[in-house]
Amino acid sequence: MRNLGLVASSCGGLDVRFAAELARPAAERGWRPAITLTPAAMRWLKSAGGLDDVAACTDLPVRSESRLPGEPRPHPDPSVFLFAPASANSVAKLALGIADNQALTVLGDVLGAPGITVVVAYQIQDTRAHHPAWQRHLDTLAGAGVTLHRLDVGRPWTEVLDLLPSAQ
Repeated sequence: MRNLGLVASSCGGLDVRFAAELARPAAERGWRPAITLTPAAMRWLKSAGGLDDVAACTDLPVRSESRLPGEPRPHPDPSVFLFAPASANSVAKLALGIADNQALTVLGDVLGAPGITVVVAYQIQDTRAHHPAWQRHLDTLAGAGVTLHRLDVGRPWTEVLDLLPSAQ
């Protein structure tokens, strides 16, 4: 079983689709999800009652906060990361190197590192895609070796799992 750094931010559908279409199917494909959520995503899942479904997909703690000095590391160091769903805000922060929460810190620490696979599956409103900085953010991430995928509303999120290397 191979470790997968599975990171999520708060996007529409997170409460019902993240466990059902990403975390559980990743585990079924042989991945061991090391799940890190943005603080907003954690609040959304707790509020919607979906956090238990997410936690049931892994034997590791689901985290959104950094650990204190001296505390053991709750997750292993994966060589493959999937950031899905990724909000436009989180994509922009990742591209700019802003690590103001644990989820972006995890990704920022490995972005561009040799031997690390990073897939970012983002969800964005059509109006936001026209922002003049948006394409530069995508270009920055692509330049760092990130595989980018837009999550379309009517399509299953599971399709992004096909962009990952084999879990074996």
